Amino acid sequence: MNTQPRILAVEDDREIADLLGEFLTREQFEVKTVRSGVEFDPAFRMWTPDLVLLDLMLPGEDGLSICRRVRAISRVPIIIVTAKGEDVDRIIGLEIGADDYISKPFNPRELTARIKAVLRRTAHQGDTGPASVYTFADYVLDTARRSVKRRDGSPIELSDGEFDLLAAFLECPNRVLSREQLLTLTKGSSSELFDRSIDVQLLRLRRKIEPDPSNPQLIKTVRGTGYLLTVPVRLS
Repeated sequence: MNTQPRILAVEDDREIADLLGEFLTREQFEVKTVRSGVEFDPAFRMWTPDLVLLDLMLPGEDGLSICRRVRAISRVPIIIVTAKGEDVDRIIGLEIGADDYISKPFNPRELTARIKAVLRRTAHQGDTGPASVYTFADYVLDTARRSVKRRDGSPIELSDGEFDLLAAFLECPNRVLSREQLLTLTKGSSSELFDRSIDVQLLRLRRKIEPDPSNPQLIKTVRGTGYLLTVPVRLS
């Protein structure tokens, strides 16, 4: 991550875009604002942002479509911006790979907190902990390569949030983990910021590793308590 992280903000309202640029610049971010998917593409290619702040309601191509396109080619963190009451779009955004969301109107300090927390969670090149390889069920997770594969070598594509969530379970096998504990293990800053996304990320993760996501057997829900990885884990 750069000394001054680069934020590419996609916002079609010029007044809001100007305010975002001024505020985030004061918070020691380098900011570029664009107003549409047409403007976004060249800026994304040439500017190499550390995080994308993506409004969903845009002229022409909407934010969900942009999010889907970006996630197909890049792991750059994405925070989606939704209008109050757009619950369906927010959930879809998280399901297709956004790392977090914030609703309008938002407090600028909350936005800063969310950006900083997402950047901390995804700044893996700065991690100094030892690399580990976990083998469980039919899968192998490599923390150094940030990869998950089946034992036959076929890859499982996970978002950063999904990978961190799975790694947290592997670090604590056969132990019930609450949402708050999962937030801590995945480097979330506080339950107020991220507890609403844990369930969505777990749903996405189950779809990718559970033989029958509607009846999960690898990661089970413990009613009123949290979640439990039930299979043996071997660390190497």
